[in-house]
Amino acid sequence: MDTHLFLGEGANQPLIVAFGGGSGGNDWERNYLKGKRDSLLSQGFAVLAIGYFNTENSPESLDRISLNAIADTIMSIAGRTAQLDTGRIILMGASKGGELVLNLASRYPRFKGVIALSTSNVSFPAHTVSANTSSWMYNGKEVNYVPAQFKTIWPALRGDLHGAFSMMLEDTEAVPQAEIEVEKINGPILIISADQDEQWPATQMSEHLAERMERKNFGHPIEHIIVKGAHIEPLHHFDKVYAFLEKIK
Repeated sequence: MDTHLFLGEGANQPLIVAFGGGSGGNDWERNYLKGKRDSLLSQGFAVLAIGYFNTENSPESLDRISLNAIADTIMSIAGRTAQLDTGRIILMGASKGGELVLNLASRYPRFKGVIALSTSNVSFPAHTVSANTSSWMYNGKEVNYVPAQFKTIWPALRGDLHGAFSMMLEDTEAVPQAEIEVEKINGPILIISADQDEQWPATQMSEHLAERMERKNFGHPIEHIIVKGAHIEPLHHFDKVYAFLEKIK
């Protein structure tokens, strides 16, 4: 994968590990997120930007990406960087990156919190033509996912991704098996969704996340904030991210 570590001043910097979504590349090293990245640095956080597919050194497609490899990479970089506090690592991701960070944090208690923007509550298929494999691998096995039934082809071809994902979530047999075990996350969680998300039903899925954690007696604070707007709208509400980080800093 591709990584870029941005360090601030001083010692014992908590680390934000940031992932982009389904378009691939390394979003958090790009100029359009420089303002948010610099704000995090100014508040004492280091930022590790990770590109996990569609970069020079990562797989071309979002297909069976290794959670083990990502976790090992994070800890390797953190462990050899003296300025970082390896006991305070927070994962942040948007869209498919949100799905990724929830999957990671639910399997690795070394990560102490999650920020998930426009996220899902289940794992979905790989971004391939056949969509018949998982997006993620863990310990050599595919992570359970909600399959794309044949009927989802038509809305997808029309560009109605929200409709296609909504159809997938009607699979009452597959959805429970593909739900991310978020109750295992070892720290507080901030979820921000937009009420008019055109990519997938993020608010509905985020509500299911919160309901699952309540049902499972989740032992850390969780906050789900719903904002007005489309899929990328949560990125315009970083004041809520800063407020969340201030509480756990």
